Amino acid sequence: MSNPEARPQEVECAGRPAADVELMVPRAVPLGGPRAMLVRRTLPQRQRSLIGAWCFLDHYGPDEVAETGGMVVAPHPHTGLQTVSWLFTGEIEHRDSAGNVAVVRPGEVNLMTAGRGISHSEISLPSTTVLHGAQLWVALPDAHRDTDPGFEHHAPEPVSGEGWTARVFLGSLLGETSPVHTFTPLLGVEILLEPGARLEPAVDATFEHGVLVDRGAVRVAGLDASVADLAYVPPGRSDLELVAGPDGARLLLIGGPPFAESIVMWWNFVGRSHEEVVAYREAWQTQVTDPATGEVVTDGRLVAPGLFGVVPGQPRRPIPAPPLPNARLKERR
Repeated sequence: MSNPEARPQEVECAGRPAADVELMVPRAVPLGGPRAMLVRRTLPQRQRSLIGAWCFLDHYGPDEVAETGGMVVAPHPHTGLQTVSWLFTGEIEHRDSAGNVAVVRPGEVNLMTAGRGISHSEISLPSTTVLHGAQLWVALPDAHRDTDPGFEHHAPEPVSGEGWTARVFLGSLLGETSPVHTFTPLLGVEILLEPGARLEPAVDATFEHGVLVDRGAVRVAGLDASVADLAYVPPGRSDLELVAGPDGARLLLIGGPPFAESIVMWWNFVGRSHEEVVAYREAWQTQVTDPATGEVVTDGRLVAPGLFGVVPGQPRRPIPAPPLPNARLKERR
């Protein structure tokens, strides 16, 4: 997998240089499961941690479940963020400690608000033979990061025009608005482009945007992007030029105003200080450790009550937190 470094390109777009547009490429990360399903992680990166409030992006598949083992993510905790699940192929069962049980299906968004603390599991269904999708996180602003945990599901109706089809799952674009609640202005859209098709949607000029290419190739504001690339477009544009390559393209468009706060992100936690994240880790370890043996419990239903709750009906062994690094966790912006 390529080194996650930006590759700015000096090209022309709509009569002005597009050198401010960056191309970010992913790194391979083992997600877990019996055969360590690999994902392509595009956010965060060394030179850019967020796009709007979007702070994390994993892109995976298409994977043959018979070969990879599929997605098997046992109970694990989150704080200070919202998770956004979007599938192209396959189905995943979601269970969380707020009592929500749902199936993630292609073309339907599942948004989980961790707020002050939640735990959940994600397991691909036995009927799934090919798994392909994206998992994204959104950092919650300080004023709302201790909100109650929650969950929303939405199946956006497709909107289409000459050579394109779009599904707006967060925010507003192309005359469509998602009803899903977020705590900062956000944009999340799946766009399908036919071969050679051009789409120039009006966008909020105060937003920064990211375009993840899932299939094919697309020219984004004058920059060429291929499969698994993430093109970053800074604020200042009131429209966004998207031109598909000869084989067409499928992409995810995300965006939001630059996030005005620094965050500390480690493992599954988003906080504001090293000490806060250390406390989150200790709280989770206390919940998953059997006080009689000092070992992690073998059944998720044996997790003790606490900050992150208990995922109902999930017998898989909860995931313990990894050791903290031997240095203070750094703030990201």
